[in-house]
Amino acid sequence: MSDVTASDRALRRFLHGLPGVDAVGLEARAAGLGTRSIKTTAKAYAIDLAISMIDLTTLEGADTPGKVRALCAKGIQPDPTDRTTPKVAAICVYPDMVATAKEALGDSGIHVASVATAFPAGRTALPVKLADTADAVAAGADEIDMVIDRGAFLSGRYLEVFEEIRAVKQACVRADKSVAHLKVIFENGELATYDNIRRCSWLAMLAGADFIKTSTGKVAVNATPPNTLLMLEAVRDFRATVGVQVGVKPAGGIRTSKDAIKYLVMVNETLGDDWLSPDWFRFGASSLLNDLLMQRQKLSTGRYSGPDYVTVD
Repeated sequence: MSDVTASDRALRRFLHGLPGVDAVGLEARAAGLGTRSIKTTAKAYAIDLAISMIDLTTLEGADTPGKVRALCAKGIQPDPTDRTTPKVAAICVYPDMVATAKEALGDSGIHVASVATAFPAGRTALPVKLADTADAVAAGADEIDMVIDRGAFLSGRYLEVFEEIRAVKQACVRADKSVAHLKVIFENGELATYDNIRRCSWLAMLAGADFIKTSTGKVAVNATPPNTLLMLEAVRDFRATVGVQVGVKPAGGIRTSKDAIKYLVMVNETLGDDWLSPDWFRFGASSLLNDLLMQRQKLSTGRYSGPDYVTVD
C-alpha cells in the first residue's frame, strides 16, 4: 500500500474513503458482547490470561526508584501466597526509570515498556520526541508507548502524523539492530468521533505500529468497550488487507475483573485465538491487577479477600 502514503492527498483520500462507522451498531455490538456469561472454569482461565496481559503501570510525578522496584517485584510474583499466579506482561514507566526497572526485573522475562514522545500531551518538537525515545531504548526499554500529535491529526495533517510515527519507529532501533516494539497511543477521548478512531488506527498501522493503544489514562475518556471494539475490527481488517498482524492495548479505566473479561470476550469474538496472547493484546492498568488477584483467590478458596490482602504497589 505504498501508493496510499506517497502524498498527503493520497493518504487523505484513503483515510476518508474508509467506511463510516455505524455508531449505534458499534455500541450495540459492544454492549451485547458484555452480557456473555462466563462460567467458573472459563473465568479462572480468563483471569490468569488477563494477569499475563497486564502492562503494570506507574506514571506519576512522584515515582521513585523504590516504588518502581516494588512494582517490578509485584509484576514478577503478583500473589506471594500462590506461586502459580502468572507474571504480568510488562512494567510501564517513564524513560528515566527504565534502567531501574530493567535491573529489578533481571531475567524474569517481563518486558520493560516506557512512555516517550513527551507523554501524555506530546506537545514538543520532533527532535525532542526522538531523543526521548532513543534514551529509553538505550536504557533497555523493550517497548515504547508513543503519543501521536492529536492537534496535527485533528487539523487533517495526516502525512505529518504518519511521518512522525515512522521516525519514532526508526528511533526504536538499537545499535545492534534489535528493535523495541512500538505502541502508538491515540487518546481516543480527544479524537471525538468513531470515524477519527478508525482513520487513526489505519494511519498508525500503515506507519508501522506494532500495537495501537486507546489512551494515556490521563484524560476523562479512556478505553471504552465501543472504541476498543472499533480498534479490534481495524486490526482484523488490516491483517486481511495487508497480511500484517498488529496488537491492541486498551488503557485507562479498566479496574475490575468483570471489565477485563468483557474485553477478552470482545477479542475472542472479533479476532479469535490469534490475538488471545500477551504478544497481541495488553491491558494498560495500575489497579486492575489487585481485583484480578482477589477474584482469583475467591475461585481458589471460596471466599473473598479484602483489598488489604494484596499489595498496593
